[in-house]
Amino acid sequence: MSMELRLGVRPVGGNNPLYVVFEAGPTHSGLATAIQLVDVAAAAGADAIKFQIVDAERLIPDPNVLFTYEVLLDRATGTRETVRESLQAILKRRELTRQEWRELAAYSHSKGIAFFATATDEDAMQLLADIGADTIKIASGDINYHQFLQRAAQYPWIVQIDNGSSTLGEIEEAVRVLEEAGCRKIIINHCPSGYPAHLESIHLRVIGTLRQMFPYPVAFSDHTPGADMDIAALALGAAMIEKTITLDRTIRSPEHIMSLEPHEAAGFVQTLRDMEIALGSPRRSMGDEERKRRLVARRSVILTTQARKGQKLEDLAVSFQRPGDGLAPDLFAKLGACRVRADLPAGHKLRLTDLDSE
Repeated sequence: MSMELRLGVRPVGGNNPLYVVFEAGPTHSGLATAIQLVDVAAAAGADAIKFQIVDAERLIPDPNVLFTYEVLLDRATGTRETVRESLQAILKRRELTRQEWRELAAYSHSKGIAFFATATDEDAMQLLADIGADTIKIASGDINYHQFLQRAAQYPWIVQIDNGSSTLGEIEEAVRVLEEAGCRKIIINHCPSGYPAHLESIHLRVIGTLRQMFPYPVAFSDHTPGADMDIAALALGAAMIEKTITLDRTIRSPEHIMSLEPHEAAGFVQTLRDMEIALGSPRRSMGDEERKRRLVARRSVILTTQARKGQKLEDLAVSFQRPGDGLAPDLFAKLGACRVRADLPAGHKLRLTDLDSE
């Protein structure tokens, strides 16, 4: 079992319910749409919403660096188009002013959900600290940027790391860097590469590997359409699920194609909550009502001929019939040496009270 960490108003990890995060960093186009996505997340019952604080020109100074992604042209047919675009231009669309980030964080908190973001530089990190973020996320591309991890560890928040295309050794090293810098509040996100991710690249069993390797909560950052991979991740022990949402899957920008639209968000959360209930406990336990209901299908010991006082149970002629509110077949086998206390008629349903121990 992973350690428990408090993230916003809810804990994550330990024996706590699944923590659901909606990612809106790549799918907003300014403060107005970002606020709309916060509303979608809150109405759907998510625990948190996540964004990305990026200075595009600082992070990608060369506008000629291109990024390839797919866009959805037609929902009915699933027709797609492959697009190549300046990565700097893509990230530029995600920028907000410092004041807008403050307003967005405050609005998220007013809606009762936690706010956090991926930070790509120390200014963004400080901004997140200033606006009271409970956690920061480090992108998979920065998992070997140890200086940045060391800086993130200086704050009292939870540090989340994405594994992306990392090796297990690189994840171990990143965790070691954080721990040696004093951070003992870590969430490790299994984050398959690709937008959307291809089935061969998802490797959901890594969730179990990470749970065995580390004492920290393990999350799944999903890059696939629908809820199938998220249900599987939950079943494999993910303590947190992160899913991208959009106002429209046909928007021509990365990650919209595999995102949830507003009308799907609440159903997605409910599906995960229902699945969590269905998974239950690793120990088989039953309540009183279930114990009563199962008696309909169980069997009782029925006398097929008259029994005389003092006869041993093993000498009686019996059958086994439903319901199971009398002496159970397994007890009949165990109590064969016990004797009947009184004469009993054929057809009588035996009970423990009909028997003497000697």
